[in-house]
Amino acid sequence: MPEPPGITRTNLALIVNDNDPFSIRAAERYQAARRIPPENVIHIRIDPEASNIDPVVFSQVKSEVDRRTPAHVQAYLLAWTLPYRVGCMSITSAFAFGFDKAFCAKGCNPTKTSPYFSSMSEAPFEDFGVRPTMMLAGIDERQVDELIERGVKSDYSQPEGTMYLVTTGDKARSTRTSTFKKLAAGFQGDLAIRHLETDALTGKKDVMFYFTGARWVAGLDTIEFLPGAVADHLTSAGGVLDGITQMSILRWLEAGATGSYGTVVEPCNYPQKFPHPGVFIANYLRGASLLESYWKSVAWPGQGVFVGEPLARPYARKPGED
Repeated sequence: MPEPPGITRTNLALIVNDNDPFSIRAAERYQAARRIPPENVIHIRIDPEASNIDPVVFSQVKSEVDRRTPAHVQAYLLAWTLPYRVGCMSITSAFAFGFDKAFCAKGCNPTKTSPYFSSMSEAPFEDFGVRPTMMLAGIDERQVDELIERGVKSDYSQPEGTMYLVTTGDKARSTRTSTFKKLAAGFQGDLAIRHLETDALTGKKDVMFYFTGARWVAGLDTIEFLPGAVADHLTSAGGVLDGITQMSILRWLEAGATGSYGTVVEPCNYPQKFPHPGVFIANYLRGASLLESYWKSVAWPGQGVFVGEPLARPYARKPGED
């Protein structure tokens, strides 16, 4: 079967931390499941117990990765859970752009805009010199195995799930509400879309998209995500994967989502630093991969980390089909 357009197994590079048995195992499972070419697997050695890499150390690692990356590669997948941060940047943005303080913010300030945001590019490195990056992360090996399985299962499945846009009583974390309302009112696709005002979604068995804002999201044990589903909650520290003061985005994966996004340092509540659901949904329903859809939906991604199964593409048509 020919490859679909955009980011695929042939132009995704898998980066493995050889100091981390978790990373080695996750990479082996992913390479086998997605048939990643051996020449697209890059081995590095970094501290597997630190949440944050010093920018100077990272720059040395990144230079080596750049040197060993095949020219045709358009995106990266990091096969580990720690580290998830490089100084003031997320590790996914640091691999995408290189460490650059313009993508950070001290206090409540804007950051540099991603040239990949809301673009029609199918080859981001060729077009912008950017390799969008995602983490294959999880709280344990089982979670990563299940995540991979969900991503593969979702391909070309055309799920008839529902989009849930949830405004909570947390006003500071509900800055996407106006976007939710416009999307719910103007959406003309075949899928159901619901804008709800509640502190938690409960009892739903058809969740394909779940965007909300809260420090902690209740009711996750009462809902069911379809393969390929994505979910995130606008809050300050969702991308702190080993954090305890706010809900980690790994909790979404544990509950059954296939991808999520959260910030690793205080972003303030700029909606531009979080996924725009309309942009994400438009790309995903068009058949783009999870990685492409998520990355294109965040205007200022420098402080945010992307996690999930990057090649999931539930709404694509099989190559050769009309």
